[in-house]
Amino acid sequence: MRRYLYDPIKEDLQKKMVILTGPRQVGKTWLAKALMPEFKSPQYLNYDDVTDAKIINNQSWPLQSDLLILDEIHKKSSWKKFIKGVFDTRTQDQAMLISGSARLDTFRQSGESLAGRYFPMRLNPISVCELKESAKPEEALALLNRFGGFPEPFLSGSDKEAARWRNQYYTDLIREDILEFGRLQEVRTMRLLLEMLRSRVGSPLSYTSLAQDLQIVPNTVRRYIDILESLCIVFTVRPFHTNVARAILKEPKLYFYDSGFVLADEGVRLENTCAVCLLKHVQYLQDIEGEDVDLNYIKTKEGKEVDFSLSYKNKATHLIEVKTSDHSPAAALVALSKKLPGVTAIQLVQNLRREQQIDYVAVVSAGKWLAQLSA
Repeated sequence: MRRYLYDPIKEDLQKKMVILTGPRQVGKTWLAKALMPEFKSPQYLNYDDVTDAKIINNQSWPLQSDLLILDEIHKKSSWKKFIKGVFDTRTQDQAMLISGSARLDTFRQSGESLAGRYFPMRLNPISVCELKESAKPEEALALLNRFGGFPEPFLSGSDKEAARWRNQYYTDLIREDILEFGRLQEVRTMRLLLEMLRSRVGSPLSYTSLAQDLQIVPNTVRRYIDILESLCIVFTVRPFHTNVARAILKEPKLYFYDSGFVLADEGVRLENTCAVCLLKHVQYLQDIEGEDVDLNYIKTKEGKEVDFSLSYKNKATHLIEVKTSDHSPAAALVALSKKLPGVTAIQLVQNLRREQQIDYVAVVSAGKWLAQLSA
């Protein structure tokens, strides 16, 4: 399948260097190689390959290469200084694509500046929108809840193969990526934390409660979750701060990039899938359209909570509640929509017979609405 960032990357490569990041095995290398036929003399080099690493270190790739793809280059010492030099001294018609894991995005934040030289793009798992040409929205949503949106388990169509992939995937993440951020003695604790988080999806996180269960201090839990987030294993959705009466609670909610890894009932997995689709939509608008948009949630001290909110320039535009089959608008959604004039209130329902407008809330098919997002 042709990934949703294909055309934006192709266009931006004519202007600046493109840095493509995202979770492991989300399809970055596949996408990079898929772009190669668009060029006359493309060159793909992976720093994990010994031969390719030698070519990279010696800068001995063919001079006539009109597309230079450097994969996993963040593993090279002083990699930003290196690619800055390569970019600044390249021939005028040579495009550059830098691809790598989420760690590249993390490491990009420090050291040598690449300001003005690149466009950042984040590749996310498959979404309902990305499947709209090949599957009905309702069917696509059900499959994503079942297999998650990573290409290999999703395209396998097999629960057995998806389980085998998932076991290996998280074993490798813990053994390799997490170990690079923490000490060896911390890996066991982080593995336990990861397992605990599987059943805490969609609820405000209590760092104190997690710390008590793990017998560590809350700040350490925060650091571990920051690491998991940096590696694109999980992502957090933070509360939206607005002028609604009474302050908003501060705890973030946590979701997995891989909905198939969530250990919960159908409703929670559905919420996780919707969260991934919304994150992908927001990041696409940020990276490709340059829009000032954010994904948050709302929960007041009175206990009124809405699963998600979308905002533009720090002004809420959408309130979104997710349900498997409840056709009646959630009381909190109705109440908060009245306090935010001009906001669009939506209840996404997976199993819905008829779409309708009730009070201030549009009750719509979750699959159909997600299929209309930007990515």
